[in-house]
Amino acid sequence: MGNANSRSGLRVGVYVDVANLSMNGGFGMQYDILRSFACRGDVEPVRLNAYVSYDAERAAGDIEYKNGQFRFHSKLRDFGYKVIQKETKWYTDDAGRRFGKANVDLDLAVDALLQSKNLDRVLLATGDGDFVQVVRALQNNGCRVEVVAFDNVSADLRREADLYMSGYLIPNLLPVGRSDGPRKWGEIGSYVRGICYAHDEKGFGFLRYLKHFDEELWRTDDRDPGSPYASIFIHDSELPDSVSVSSLPNRNIIFEFKIATGASSDKTKAVSVSGIYART
Repeated sequence: MGNANSRSGLRVGVYVDVANLSMNGGFGMQYDILRSFACRGDVEPVRLNAYVSYDAERAAGDIEYKNGQFRFHSKLRDFGYKVIQKETKWYTDDAGRRFGKANVDLDLAVDALLQSKNLDRVLLATGDGDFVQVVRALQNNGCRVEVVAFDNVSADLRREADLYMSGYLIPNLLPVGRSDGPRKWGEIGSYVRGICYAHDEKGFGFLRYLKHFDEELWRTDDRDPGSPYASIFIHDSELPDSVSVSSLPNRNIIFEFKIATGASSDKTKAVSVSGIYART
């Protein structure tokens, strides 16, 4: 993050719809990494808000749930987040079925809009299309709006954002399940995630992944010395059975793969590839 004297002077607010992310591919997300991503370029975090639902009725009879929620909320606070808790309210419909509601959308929207006057950038961590109008209002207030989410992301929300970034592609934001030891993201032998941006009918293609994150995310051409991205060769034989070659290139398929040495020592190739469909 740097010291106060090295800050860029820009200010960011982070607003996390915890339940939306957890239910749509983001369970296990690392909130310290999300903070670092939001603050890239040495931007000051003015607001870090995490909106959570809490079932007090369940907690009264389920000590494991109660303690788990306490640990999770404490960890968020350790990372500097303010935890805004919305209690689940239980109702009974006409058929006698009970259902719970703990919608945080209004709280998040109001906070983001009221606090935006002190912000230059707002990061919304949600895929909920109900926030499209909030994005527009924030932009009209002069804020750059970024959206981070995983699955079931509203297409309208992605279009309205100044930057949409799949959480799967942000280094270390969501832990990779496979590992061959303590290797850093992007090293030979490490597992990373990327997209197929080019494919040739001769039976091969190229994946692009983010090596690290900084203010130059727009430099997607890895031939640019300032680009934070890298390209890697992939042979069709490495593709999982669930992925059709005819569908490539495709930005909606996130590939998880291991970085291996290629035909020469200065080249790399993707092996042990699996596919994740980032559903929209």
